[in-house]
Amino acid sequence: MLGIDLKGKRALVAGVADDAGFGFAIAKALAEAGASICLGTWPPALGIFETLIRRGKIDDSRKLSSGGLLEFEKIYPLDAAYDTFDQAPEEIRNNKRYTERGDFSIAGMVAKLTADFGEKPLDIIVHSLANGPEVKKPLLETSRGGYLAAVSVSAYSLVGLVQRLGPLLRPGGSVVSLTYLAGERTVPGYGGGMSSAKAALESDTRTLAYEAGRKWGARVNTISAGPLASRAASAIGMIQEMVQHYREVSPLPEELDAMEVGHAAAFLCSPLGSGITGATIHVDKGYSTLGRTSPFKNPK
Repeated sequence: MLGIDLKGKRALVAGVADDAGFGFAIAKALAEAGASICLGTWPPALGIFETLIRRGKIDDSRKLSSGGLLEFEKIYPLDAAYDTFDQAPEEIRNNKRYTERGDFSIAGMVAKLTADFGEKPLDIIVHSLANGPEVKKPLLETSRGGYLAAVSVSAYSLVGLVQRLGPLLRPGGSVVSLTYLAGERTVPGYGGGMSSAKAALESDTRTLAYEAGRKWGARVNTISAGPLASRAASAIGMIQEMVQHYREVSPLPEELDAMEVGHAAAFLCSPLGSGITGATIHVDKGYSTLGRTSPFKNPK
């Protein structure tokens, strides 16, 4: 029987702060395949997430097919807007939700990872990070600051992670990120520079695949997922409408389950995906294949 086997592998999933999004689903799928999981979580959300785990509030979501619970070896504070601690402005460094966490930069997380697990601790890197402070604004109304913030956190953070975590990957390492169709096509209402950020992420995936492949033998891919009504996606303001539209018109007229994206990521990170790199894989019930999204009449 051909199966996904990630036993003995360690994954770092950056961008998990609850049990509702794609990042959590990917972490769970990797764990189902046998991988051990570390997380990188935004410091302002980390305390709440730790409390949810400690009080058993997300135990149902953490249940594995083996009967156990999804466990996290380590949860590191991570604000991927900053490559190093000294890049963070003073008001961030002095914010109570940050100061209690120590060095929350990418470099800080790398230092903690190597201190905890040695010089080559990783096999898998998952980038599940996105933020657009002006996502509800049309591009024509987006400020320079809002645009650059979206690109920094949603796209450049992948570059920053691969720069610093790439040397920590063991042979056969894999990197997976999450993108959206707005990086290829116009999605009215998905604003604030987020469509530009997703386009940059997809372009960077191809370039990083070449560079990281040649340098460390690592593969780099991205998953273009359909909409999911997660807490993070609620910032878009029209997420329920998007989910309903996809369900009504996609070739597979059903709502996307987050675990379907998790399973695709597990495949890409496994030896079964060893020949795939630099790719954008659509997991969206076929929506991205359509040239027209209004309903067709059934042929006679």
